[in-house]
Amino acid sequence: MLTLRQDTFEKTALPVSTSWLLADCMEFRGKQDLWSRQRPEVLEALRQQAMIQSVESSNRIEGVTVSPERLAPLALGKARPRDRSEQEIAGYRRALDWIYSRKSAVSIDSRTILHLHALSHAGAGDAGQFKARDNEIIEILPSGEHRLRFKPTSAKHTPAMIDELCASYQRLIDAERVPPLLVACTMFFDFLCIHPFRDGNGRVSRLLTTLLLLQHGFSVVRYVSLERLVEESREDYYHALAECSQGWHESRNTILPWWNYFLSVLRRGYADFSHQVEGYAGQPAKTELVRRTILAQVGEFTLADLQSQLPHVSVQLLKKVLAEMKTAGQIALSGRGRGARWNVRQP
Repeated sequence: MLTLRQDTFEKTALPVSTSWLLADCMEFRGKQDLWSRQRPEVLEALRQQAMIQSVESSNRIEGVTVSPERLAPLALGKARPRDRSEQEIAGYRRALDWIYSRKSAVSIDSRTILHLHALSHAGAGDAGQFKARDNEIIEILPSGEHRLRFKPTSAKHTPAMIDELCASYQRLIDAERVPPLLVACTMFFDFLCIHPFRDGNGRVSRLLTTLLLLQHGFSVVRYVSLERLVEESREDYYHALAECSQGWHESRNTILPWWNYFLSVLRRGYADFSHQVEGYAGQPAKTELVRRTILAQVGEFTLADLQSQLPHVSVQLLKKVLAEMKTAGQIALSGRGRGARWNVRQP
């Protein structure tokens, strides 16, 4: 039974902390045009970086990876895929391109959802088709034992359930009684519970959410990768999803932990965007972007890793910033030449 119903919002009292999260996101949305006008020179760099990070993170969450030197060309549409993993990387980029290029609102219906799946999974035999067989979400325990975590909507009832979800979304948006951000957030959750595809449910859910956020004016998704933020908070993501899906079939589930998770991720995305635009008014935009990218690295990284994440930045500038940060004691170098690896020093 769908959570995206009017009575869900009527019976769920918003704690002060959730109200603050919602208010912060709305306030940030009001400031985003000002930030864009303040530093237009950095927006294209941020857009390309966000595209690469979104393509990489959303696929990596599902276990799909490619070599660092292939990532940026595929994510920016400058290389043809060579294998199935690269096809999925390129497909996600095509789906994002389609979303970002819309000049008017897109109908949120089954046709749009199937189109997102067809774009992101081009080459798969069932691309653009709902699942033909029932599926299950299995959890692998530390012991290696498999446990059924959730049983999604049956294949037989999936098309009707997706139609109902889209109709409920439109009714709530048209009624204007519930904040659109909470409506979009709840649709994201119900979509994951329905699990309408054999493969690609997580990726299509994130694409759909990006589309919904853009249509409601939250353009931060163009410049900060929410997929990266979801990947970085993956444990919280799965915990909130598991907690809120208990009792979903009987409409006995809670939704508040999911709202808190989603709003927290969006607020962090806006905080990152604000920091990128406002935090370094006196610094060259690209130089500071390189510095922030370096400081965000986890574990060892190479010059090639930075090149894949920042394809719009010259190798000379990357080397210059690395040298400056090494002199300042912010990063450490081990090895030489092609084997050189860097680490961010902990403060």
